Amino acid sequence: MANTRVLIVEDDPFIALDLEATVGDGLDGDAELVVVGSLDEANKAAEAPLSFALLDIDVIGGKTFALAQALASRGTPFAFVSGSLPADLPELLRAVPFVRKPFSAPEIRRLVENVLNAEA
Repeated sequence: MANTRVLIVEDDPFIALDLEATVGDGLDGDAELVVVGSLDEANKAAEAPLSFALLDIDVIGGKTFALAQALASRGTPFAFVSGSLPADLPELLRAVPFVRKPFSAPEIRRLVENVLNAEA
């Protein structure tokens, strides 16, 4: 999985650390994990190519829906990891993978591995 770059958008520092450790465990040493907590940071980080993104819905600065739509239009795979309900998503985003908090580490690992292996 060379040149793998995964974006994690999560404004709760404890959850962000948990996601970072969980995703990082399944990636090789050359992979880059970018962890941000605000919408502005997420938009800036997403300017560079991404292999995958995990998005909380409600973060500092607003909701990640516009970012999700931008990722989708670029063909960048992503999933939501949120305490919100899947029904809270705009209709255009309801087919996106959704992991409800609290999540399990194996659930997140499987999701990321499935996406990255499909891209390889």
